Amino acid sequence: MLKRFISYYKPHKKMLALDLLASFLISLIGMVYPVVTNKMLNKYIPEKMYTAIVIAGATVLVLYVIRMLLRYFVQYYGHVIGVKMQSKMRTDLFNHLQKLPFDFYDNNETGRLMTRITSDLFEVCELAHHGPENLLISSVMIILSFSYLMSIEPLLTLIVFACVPILVGVTLHFRKRMRQAFEDRRKSNATINAAVESSITGIRVTKAYTNSAREVEKFKKGDEEFVSASSRAYKAMAKFFSSTSFVTDVFNVIILIAGGLFLYAGRISFGDYSTFIVSVNLFISPVNTLINFMEQYQNGASGFKRFIEIMDEKPETDAPGAEELKDVEGVIDFKNVTYAYDTSKEVLHDVTLHIEKGQKLALVGPSGGGKTTLCHLLPNFYKLGPEDGTIMIDGKDIRTLTLESVRRSIGIVQQDVFLFAGTVRDNILYGKPDATEAEMIEAAKRANIHDYVMTLEDGYDTEIGERGVKLSGGQKQRISIARVFLKDPAILILDEATSALDNTTEVLIQQSLDELCKGRTTLVVAHRLSTIRNADEIAVVSEGRVTERGTHEELMALGGTYSALYSLQFREE
Repeated sequence: MLKRFISYYKPHKKMLALDLLASFLISLIGMVYPVVTNKMLNKYIPEKMYTAIVIAGATVLVLYVIRMLLRYFVQYYGHVIGVKMQSKMRTDLFNHLQKLPFDFYDNNETGRLMTRITSDLFEVCELAHHGPENLLISSVMIILSFSYLMSIEPLLTLIVFACVPILVGVTLHFRKRMRQAFEDRRKSNATINAAVESSITGIRVTKAYTNSAREVEKFKKGDEEFVSASSRAYKAMAKFFSSTSFVTDVFNVIILIAGGLFLYAGRISFGDYSTFIVSVNLFISPVNTLINFMEQYQNGASGFKRFIEIMDEKPETDAPGAEELKDVEGVIDFKNVTYAYDTSKEVLHDVTLHIEKGQKLALVGPSGGGKTTLCHLLPNFYKLGPEDGTIMIDGKDIRTLTLESVRRSIGIVQQDVFLFAGTVRDNILYGKPDATEAEMIEAAKRANIHDYVMTLEDGYDTEIGERGVKLSGGQKQRISIARVFLKDPAILILDEATSALDNTTEVLIQQSLDELCKGRTTLVVAHRLSTIRNADEIAVVSEGRVTERGTHEELMALGGTYSALYSLQFREE
């Protein structure tokens, strides 16, 4: 993990070297004061060297001005390095998230992922900036102060520094508890973010069902977990700091007593005694810095650990030697396809279907039968294993084709339309970002949304709100259809594209969909059977199997499941 963390410093090696050099000089300047103090008390003042006193004081002042500039450099450019590293990690993480398969998102909440991109990486940024310079400054200060005191009185120095092993032992004892406590706190923070994201996204449902109190209760539960985890973390931190602070206080007591005895015995001068008191305080300060660094290290290390947990998730990859799917005709074959999301239950079992170029195949049947799973398998959203059968496009196994070329050839219109925050233009152009204005307008006209857009004050530049909240269901669906028109795929998947619409809107949308289907191989999932009567073939999918196949007339004549479902819907209508 450390090696991977250090790798993010590589683009900033020069600036990091300057930052560490500045930190080293800060440490050296920090040792000037006890040296000058010793000279003042032992020589300049007793011998009444007026000029030397003034020069020494002026020299210290000039060095402190230089140290101020060095500290500015370290604070500013050190943080810049940290922010750039954070940006690189965030970019790497976001890019990696784009490559992860569907099943990763099935098992991870959006709010938790957002926490890893934001607050977790902020802690990593702080560690990246403060870690190297704090370690260098503190280490140099400890070594220099120890060496200088040894040159004055070795025995007294060893007596004072005998507390160091105790301090190290206390630190190691409490560090492990504090690390686990802060890890739990971070997880509970992710739980709160997930709850907030879910609640805000579904705020309209909450209000419609007057369940605000329920959402507040759910949030309070997560918040209580966070408070509890934070209390444990701060309790561990309190034990850590109070114990280590006590040990550092002992340093002052020891130098007070031992130094006084050495002065009384004549082994050191009053100037040396004063130098010890000043130098030991200079030693205690970097020790405290290192102790404080432990908290920062715990936060940063746990944040980076959670970062690499996602980075180590296997992304979607093309098979070795995968080829591009070009000049797509649109012939589709499902051959003995069997699939399960987990090992507990098969969703599809030995499904075989054939769709000719330009044909429309409708999938009908009870919910949970496997229709949508078939639609997800065709674009390779979920991968078939070697023993799970074969899905072919134009006679080529999709596992041997590049993911991008397969998905580029398939357009999808779903029941739950997702529009991005932005303008009407942004969302239509999502189907083909480099499309011309004329191409975009033509796609909108074919989707029957152009006339409506022109009634808007800003036309295609109208902001539609988060997930298209400012639009009706039919308007959102038409924009999604325009998006597919612009993409112009050879294969089309309509997954219950009109089931969430009222009858009047459905008729209008169906006209757009019929236009969209022309000349394309189409796979339709529909609950309203009246919309797929004219399909070239209808397949009834129930409990993961194809139980009936044929045209509308053939299945009605068969008198099976399809006939029963159609008759039931006809009576209801």
